[in-house]
Amino acid sequence: MLVKQLNNLKGTVSIMQEDSYGRPLKDLRISITDRCNFRCNYCMPPDEFGPGHKFLPKSDILSFEDIVLLVKAMLPLGLEKVRITGGEPLLRKDITNLIAMIRQCGPKLDIALTTNGSLLARFASKLKQAGLDRVTVSLDGIDEQIVKRISNSNVSPNDIISGIQAAAETGLRVKVNTVIIKNYNENQIIPITSIFRKMNVVVRFIEYMDVGGTKDWDPSQVVFGDDIRSVIASKFGKLQAVEDQKYGQVANRWAFDDGYEIGFIESISKPFCKSCTRARISANGRLYTCLFSERGHDLKSMMNMGADEEDLRVAVLSVWGKRADRYSEIRHQRKQTTRPVEMHFIGG
Repeated sequence: MLVKQLNNLKGTVSIMQEDSYGRPLKDLRISITDRCNFRCNYCMPPDEFGPGHKFLPKSDILSFEDIVLLVKAMLPLGLEKVRITGGEPLLRKDITNLIAMIRQCGPKLDIALTTNGSLLARFASKLKQAGLDRVTVSLDGIDEQIVKRISNSNVSPNDIISGIQAAAETGLRVKVNTVIIKNYNENQIIPITSIFRKMNVVVRFIEYMDVGGTKDWDPSQVVFGDDIRSVIASKFGKLQAVEDQKYGQVANRWAFDDGYEIGFIESISKPFCKSCTRARISANGRLYTCLFSERGHDLKSMMNMGADEEDLRVAVLSVWGKRADRYSEIRHQRKQTTRPVEMHFIGG
């Protein structure tokens, strides 16, 4: 019935690339699994995601064919970038096949992947050969005890750094994302900057955000971007703001005199809602128009019922055209009425 209703809309809905605030759809983030081998306290805390936690059954997870169909449906809307997320995407079997399938959708499509880095050394070369352009590694410190305390895993930061090195050596463009939490890992700002500046790998420091409903967020634990920059400047010298900031870019870029850049994702102190061009699809095929969304729009059921590219395109347009999200700009004005989607479910 749903597909029939959408068929009736074909030819009546124009390809509108902008939402209600004039923001185009350029970036698509697709979660390919809700599973992860870490239990980071701000994402999948072990008290909520213990041994008895029930993850999505395989039948509910997007197939590779589903993912390719979604990408093909959105390409005519102006899609430029696809980022594969999780959970931990490198846990998904045959992920290199998926990257190759997405690459066939468009030779100019920018394909990226976000990972915790624990398996990156094993996969880096194959991912590059399959057509991956970029990889972002989440790493909140290089101190062994701090990393283990945050991730609740036995993975050594040295193993993650080895993965980062391996990825860079294959020719993948690499960035490191570091969430700074007050009284937790503030002392890692200098070591993180030091090691990755030497490796010429861009670091992006992230203000601790109120994502998901699993863990109570405490605003007093936020370390603002201005304060992180001050810490860095006190050790390494003055940073200058990079002037050619691009529309849709979430990180504020700063650079040293030698040209090495550091990014700052400042969703709390400097919201970027007005230029957000991202749509997110969860591992079970629900479309979310904001990282802080409370509900998604079911595309998986449509595909199960036989929806084709045009059906999906019409459905996405109908959602994106009504999009009015600007959570970070109004977070202190609004009341959360329902539990927001968990970060591990749609990726960061």
